[in-house]
Amino acid sequence: MPTGLIDDVRARSARIRALAPQIERDRAMPEDLVDDLIGLGLLRLAAPGAAGGVEADPLTMFEVFEELGRADGSVGWCTMIGAATGVTLGYLDETTAAKLLADPRFLIAGVAAPSGRATIVPGGYRVRGRWSFASASRHATHLVGGCVVLDETGPVTGPGGMPQVRHVVMPAADLTIHDNWDVVGLAGTGSHDIEAVDVFVPDAYSFSIFGPARQDRPLYRFPVFGLLAFGIGAVALGIARAALDEFARVAGEKHDPLTGQPAAGKPMIRATLAEAEGILGAGRAYLVGEIANCWRRAAAGEVVPVEQRARLRLAIAYATRSAAHAVDLVYHGGGAASIRSSSPLQRCFRDVHVATQHALVGPEVRELVGGVLLDQPVVTVRL
Repeated sequence: MPTGLIDDVRARSARIRALAPQIERDRAMPEDLVDDLIGLGLLRLAAPGAAGGVEADPLTMFEVFEELGRADGSVGWCTMIGAATGVTLGYLDETTAAKLLADPRFLIAGVAAPSGRATIVPGGYRVRGRWSFASASRHATHLVGGCVVLDETGPVTGPGGMPQVRHVVMPAADLTIHDNWDVVGLAGTGSHDIEAVDVFVPDAYSFSIFGPARQDRPLYRFPVFGLLAFGIGAVALGIARAALDEFARVAGEKHDPLTGQPAAGKPMIRATLAEAEGILGAGRAYLVGEIANCWRRAAAGEVVPVEQRARLRLAIAYATRSAAHAVDLVYHGGGAASIRSSSPLQRCFRDVHVATQHALVGPEVRELVGGVLLDQPVVTVRL
């Protein structure tokens, strides 16, 4: 664990918290803050070290995302998206990855869902499509889009007759950003739609996330969908930590107007905080443990088995929902003060519940994991 990196992140927490209302209002991070995060190397955490990335271990990434989520949910989310999406560079050849990372301001984001169409042409693909929920897209230099592959006859099929899916890396300047991110929480992530209209993508800038990475190193043996997903849990846990801290602060400062007793002296307030701490701690410990289990196997050169990948995804979903439950407890325990738009508890409440809506932590995850644990015939390619 590079203590210096986490210390650098924590040193910026006060400034990020002060910027939170502006970030929510503008639906984006200030460019100077983005530049600062880039300068720390946070947007290269999962990119290959040999090509100019940081190639950090997953537990380090977890702590970075959690700490930033504690400072502000949207900042934690955008950093998580940019950093985790950098894992895609491990699926490109090292020369191509190095060319991308040669830009000191490199930031990659995008959407893995195959909402686009990539038509095979000499030397690469012609891409068109529109992808929703492209967090941090306004700050990105490059954007990834999942595509169904087409040839002159139509969709190209792969094993089992399923359409072949390819992911493409495109310069952000070649795409249109549709300003349609109007939401109740994580407003500062700027998760607009992005659209490509007849963008040429060379073969070297395409890959399949469903296949093995080109870079055969521990980070790229770690379950890729687990890596893309655990940051959701980390940010949610950070948001919840901020909510519990705020609840404790208010409980210490607020006094009964008749008795003068601090709110912290009320049994209900004490019990609420204790229950929330237990729920939050349990979710965090479960997730950290499963990340560590997968990392040990990947670092030892092993292929992480399906059941272990399933348990990681279950821990991510559980931690995210545990974070939301903990926030709910202190939000309701905070009484009428929690409903003010200026209240950090109000923002935490909205932000964490938007995080729970992400497909990677939704109900389908529990259904899939249950199928694996019961040895049922389920499609595990996205584990």
